[in-house]
Amino acid sequence: MEFLTNDKLVIVGAAGMIGSNMAQTALMMGLTSNLCLYDVFSPEGVAEEMRQSGFDNVNITATTNVAEAFKDAKYIISSGGAPRKQGMTREDLLKGNCEIAEQLGKDIKTYCPDVKHVVIIFNPADLTGLVTLLYSGLKPSQVTTLAGLDSTRLQSALAKKFGVLQSKVTGCATYGGHGEQMAVFGSAVKVDGKPLNDLIGTDAFTAEEWETMKVDVTKGGAKIIELRGRSSFQSPSYLSVEMIRAAMGGEKFRWPAGTYVKTDKYDHIMMAMNTTLDANGCHYTMPEGTAEEIAKLDASYAHLCKMRDELVTLNIVPAISEWSKINPNL
Repeated sequence: MEFLTNDKLVIVGAAGMIGSNMAQTALMMGLTSNLCLYDVFSPEGVAEEMRQSGFDNVNITATTNVAEAFKDAKYIISSGGAPRKQGMTREDLLKGNCEIAEQLGKDIKTYCPDVKHVVIIFNPADLTGLVTLLYSGLKPSQVTTLAGLDSTRLQSALAKKFGVLQSKVTGCATYGGHGEQMAVFGSAVKVDGKPLNDLIGTDAFTAEEWETMKVDVTKGGAKIIELRGRSSFQSPSYLSVEMIRAAMGGEKFRWPAGTYVKTDKYDHIMMAMNTTLDANGCHYTMPEGTAEEIAKLDASYAHLCKMRDELVTLNIVPAISEWSKINPNL
């Protein structure tokens, strides 16, 4: 079996459904011959199943010891937070999961400061990613969060609506905070080669249907909980492994990633932007859209700032003016 790299990849939260799916996906993609599964609950059962799957020429280790797990780690994906349950929003997880993110960042700084890239997917991902970045001491380009799931939900919804393959729906993007405040951008979307804007307002796709679809896309996670009785695990697993594959120098990541943003307009925040994710890290440009879409992005940013400021109140992070003392890269 050929691998993209021999660098150590650590999956945090590997004993859970998301983590175990990430392990299998990483092996099926042939990302690395050096895979470490870490969790506070023993991930040995997951490791044993992966070994029994017959993956060749790969060293699979499992541990509950963070120092052992992170030693020599070059890539990390973390789903190691509390899951979202029925009736909960991502924001309901803010305090507890951001405390977990704080410790994760400190552990990275202590045990693997030379790590190349970290992907954070536990909710609320924009804030847990931001806290991890702050305490890890890493550069902003080295930490990304899962945001593409909302874009794939938009693509999926449009494909189902028009009865086409998802590959026939292009230009789908959602920006801002991963959650119900996310801004859905439709102005660049094409369905089977036709601009979505030319379809909206017709009998085939009324303006009311489009507005409903945008809301449904941002509530896609809640819908999965309703349908399956538990939060999403297969889709975030797959997309997060696609992200780390891109960071390893593999196939380009097709969707927006959550990234640290510091501009005159959006400052000291992590949110989905128009990103490029590759072996050089994550870099972004401002999304282009209609005035209405940009206004939605502005509102999403304001919502993220409110949660970020709550973390200051909860003493999980200091005032922004103190951040550079913890992480000079910010």
